[in-house]
Amino acid sequence: MALTKHSRITLNDGHKIPVVGLGTYAPQECPKSLAGEAVKVALEVGYRHIDSAFIYGNEVEVGQAIREKIADGTVKREDVFYTSKLWSTYHTPQLVRTCLEKSLKDLQLDYIDLYLIHIPIEFKPGDDLFPTDESGKPIYHNTDIRDTWKAMEDLKEAGLVKSIGVSNFNHKQLELILNMPGLRYKPVCNQVECHLYLNQSKLLEFCKSHDIVLEAYGVLGSTRDVKW
Repeated sequence: MALTKHSRITLNDGHKIPVVGLGTYAPQECPKSLAGEAVKVALEVGYRHIDSAFIYGNEVEVGQAIREKIADGTVKREDVFYTSKLWSTYHTPQLVRTCLEKSLKDLQLDYIDLYLIHIPIEFKPGDDLFPTDESGKPIYHNTDIRDTWKAMEDLKEAGLVKSIGVSNFNHKQLELILNMPGLRYKPVCNQVECHLYLNQSKLLEFCKSHDIVLEAYGVLGSTRDVKW
């Protein structure tokens, strides 16, 4: 079947996600303006899924690009599927909405199509997004990921996000959410690194069995961060 800008997959909550998206992560040394320019070109050539995150620090530029392409008639807001992600210093339930609202303010959008828990690891809440101790080791925090998920469900019910999911979760971490008492919405997707050298076949099988889309990043390779 030919791939077009209308090629989408139906998620388990009924919303549809474009099968190909533009990821906007870039190393810190890259000017944030490049993300905005890339988004404009992507929308012009037919991309309809734009993926960013609070921690990328480029949502002002990405949002401006989306709004410019809406203003000039290239797309309508309902044509664009926008993904953002909850950062790890905001896992405490009362901070989840705070992080989302920061993204919405930067984007100047009324809602986000897909909101993900970026990674299943929590850092100490605070203004430092990568808190470390005297020896340079990360300072973690211990909010139950299920409590974070309940706050994500609240965002969906408030109409601030259309769909909710996770990123970088393994099957045991997914099971924690799937087996929650009183679960209102299960994750619609799990966004993970996936390519020829890491095909995630077992995780894909697990996700399929629970009607969760496995969304791949780094499919064609990725920037190599020296810290990795």
